[in-house]
Amino acid sequence: MSEQPRVEIYTKEDCPYCENAKDLFDAKGVEYETYNVTGDDELFEEMMERSGGRKTAPEVFIDDELIGGWDDTSALDETGELDEKLGIATDDDEVEHRKLVIAGTGIAGLTAAIYAGRSNNAPLVIEGDEPGGQLTLTTDVANYPGFPEGISGPELVNNMKEQARQFGAELKNGIIETVDASSRPFRIELTNGDVYTADAVIAASGASARTLGIPGEDELMGYGLSTCATCDGAFFRDEDMLVVGGGDAAMEEATFLTKFADTVYIAHRREEFRAEDYWIDRVMEHVEAGDIEIMKNTEVTEIHGSQEAGVDYVTLVENDKGHPTDRLDDPETDEFEFDVGAVFFAIGHTPNTDYLEGTGVQMDEEGYLRTQGGDGGGQTETDVPGIFGAGDVVDFHYQQAVTAAGMGSKAAIDADEYLEDLERAETAEEEEIAAADD
Repeated sequence: MSEQPRVEIYTKEDCPYCENAKDLFDAKGVEYETYNVTGDDELFEEMMERSGGRKTAPEVFIDDELIGGWDDTSALDETGELDEKLGIATDDDEVEHRKLVIAGTGIAGLTAAIYAGRSNNAPLVIEGDEPGGQLTLTTDVANYPGFPEGISGPELVNNMKEQARQFGAELKNGIIETVDASSRPFRIELTNGDVYTADAVIAASGASARTLGIPGEDELMGYGLSTCATCDGAFFRDEDMLVVGGGDAAMEEATFLTKFADTVYIAHRREEFRAEDYWIDRVMEHVEAGDIEIMKNTEVTEIHGSQEAGVDYVTLVENDKGHPTDRLDDPETDEFEFDVGAVFFAIGHTPNTDYLEGTGVQMDEEGYLRTQGGDGGGQTETDVPGIFGAGDVVDFHYQQAVTAAGMGSKAAIDADEYLEDLERAETAEEEEIAAADD
């Protein structure tokens, strides 16, 4: 490796994506400087000036070149361009074999790694483009068993990572691009060109936050539009903020944002929320206090602003029958402009299963994996022997940390049984060959 370039990372407190960026450079053995902008107006202004007005963290620089936030940095790592900028040489011809590869480091993947490590299967865990999964975006996990005072999502994930490592799991930053199931062992190729073979694969790659695909979205993502309130909410202190969604995530994000916002508005396309009563009750407490206002049967159709000035206002449509974007020609649909300084999407997730296309694994229309289920062993098996599924990549209904952990443990146990059967079959074949030679 040549002389290392200078890496600088602007961070803030309670920022899981900042931790992801630091973990990425730590994994590469690259030194970096961090600047915490929380409570430091001068540093915050410096970050904005150097990044062209961006108000989100992290912001990564290599030799004064703006790399961008976590998504930008991760995207460069996927293609191998980040290693080129860092002067890191790679050997593209080397193929390493592992008994078990686990895709994802959310609760399901990390639980699977803990169980697999304890079974001496030395799993290689590929972190994916959202290391730690959705729980890293949760500030207060109050319903995970064993923590009566609650625990933050990042702290729980980091504890599980350390526990997995103690049992022999290796965590590697990267994103799986393809799994070749046409022969055994499986051939697994990462987006950065790294290749592994594996006897078994656990797909615990979770789901990614959805966006709306509306005008202004691409231009303003990171400039006042975000999918992570805990990451970016503090940057828009005293602004009016809009949360889009009606499930648990939307309620939690709206509640969190009351710490910083003048007023938090929730836009939901239906009359009824999908969130559990606990979160609805918390939101209603803030409604009574004047911190939150609810806009039912309302959708966002456009976000207005600029990268220099951030979000200025949004265009909303409202119809008392619900789903107003489906009723734009209805004379009762009202379209109006609404001033807000920040917008946060909390509208569900899409399962990360593209890398399994062509393997023979069955999925539903949304892309969620189909597993065997039922009673007894093998509940996490897919239609392809040796590939197992766990967590939000399978579960579109419960989507809880504790159910993801349970599925992760099942997948590791199922994979261990599969690997043992595979080893017994190979041993029997070797003994048969030896006997024939005699």
